[in-house]
Amino acid sequence: MKRVLLGTVAILAFAAPAFAADMPARTYTKAPVYTPPEVIYNWTGFYIGGHLGGAFAGNNSLEGSGGRFMGGVQGGFDYQFATNWVVGAEAQYSWLSNNNSNLVFPGGTVVTAKNNQLGSVTGRLGYTWGPALLYAKGGYAWRDNPNIGVAVAGTPAAFTTDSTHKNGYTVGAGLEYMFAPNWSAKAEYQYYNFGSTTFTGGPAPIVGSRFRDDEHTVKVGVNYRFGWGGPVAAKY
Repeated sequence: MKRVLLGTVAILAFAAPAFAADMPARTYTKAPVYTPPEVIYNWTGFYIGGHLGGAFAGNNSLEGSGGRFMGGVQGGFDYQFATNWVVGAEAQYSWLSNNNSNLVFPGGTVVTAKNNQLGSVTGRLGYTWGPALLYAKGGYAWRDNPNIGVAVAGTPAAFTTDSTHKNGYTVGAGLEYMFAPNWSAKAEYQYYNFGSTTFTGGPAPIVGSRFRDDEHTVKVGVNYRFGWGGPVAAKY
């Protein structure tokens, strides 16, 4: 009996390594690497806001080439489509600080001009990635009466012009960035063109003189977006 037990133990001792070799190797599964969810920004919705900046008249302008402070308000609507594209419309109104331009002609003739308001209604098209939106805009522009005056040796003189040139067009471009839910900030350049003013009557030195009516503006602003703006979903 003892010999039988010893024989059995010997057989098992030799067979165990071979049996272990035939067993499949244990496999290990590595835990997946954590990937944070991607935040999706949605620009669709209404917004209102305000802006500050400066306005600079173009060359040969009645308003002169000096810079003026500007501030105002804007509001509009954006619609995001095809993932990265945004189309919208915006109305904007700006107040300008007074300008004291004096154009001196021969014979002591002086022409002054002043306007204090700019407005626009534009469409805009932009491309967005994450919280940033790069856009271009263009459309209708308006300004208040330029309030032109003519004087000879300090005495007001009668004159006529071809038009008040209160209506024109505007184009511009800017970058807007969502820095918090429902809030965005922007930096923008906008050009306004109202044609040219020609003096058709008045003191002889000014008759036939023609001046451009345009403004170059740069501004920064903040918008509050109602409901839709800001990070609204997480993509895994």
